[in-house]
Amino acid sequence: MSRFFCPLPLTIGAQIDLPADTAHHIFVLRLNIGEHVELFNGEGGSYLATLTSINKKQVSAEVKVFLPEEVELAFNLSLAQALPEASKMDWIIEKAIELGVNHIQPLAAQRSVVKLNPERAEKKKQHWQGIIQSATEQCGRKRVAHLAELVDVQKWLMQQDMHKRILLSPRADQSLFDWTRHHPAQALTIMVGPEGGFSDSEEQLAIKQGAIMLSMGPRVLRTETAGLAAISVISAAWGCM
Repeated sequence: MSRFFCPLPLTIGAQIDLPADTAHHIFVLRLNIGEHVELFNGEGGSYLATLTSINKKQVSAEVKVFLPEEVELAFNLSLAQALPEASKMDWIIEKAIELGVNHIQPLAAQRSVVKLNPERAEKKKQHWQGIIQSATEQCGRKRVAHLAELVDVQKWLMQQDMHKRILLSPRADQSLFDWTRHHPAQALTIMVGPEGGFSDSEEQLAIKQGAIMLSMGPRVLRTETAGLAAISVISAAWGCM
């Protein structure tokens, strides 16, 4: 059954006109009147709906049944990812959503090759938001992860009242796997540097602000691998895979 993000109030029995992008997608898929689709608005759960009219510009549906099942992790997990080269961030975000991350924080680090001015950063955010929506539809999640504004890593580190922060570094004495075995499930933020890693000053500030430096083992992982591997380790260790 096709699933679509529908940021509208959804109630059983309601007859609704679907958003333009969703309507276009349904038209392209050549779905027919009377077929069932699953709709979710990010507020939890989803709804079974029946398509009642379809044309190129507008698609309507009747909301039939509420589906309460959730597939979220049992704890909040954030990914603070320093900007990597090229389109790697697209892939990282897509896979992080599939693995259950519910907050993504893009970081501008000292060693980030990609530098975005405010205009480009806003365009990238819109692009990444679309990736989050598509990945959420594909993987069966019913809540849409929050995407924060791009911020300088040192400014972000100075923020208070945040989840416990895990700084991934090959220089750490303790592994993430070992740490998770000795700690209960809890809200975490995973920090991943760019291709050259975080600078010494960034790492020192992170530790000063309470971050825990942990490694992913004896091998050095690429920036597009490290965060996703860490998410998998944490989820497996805490029984959430």
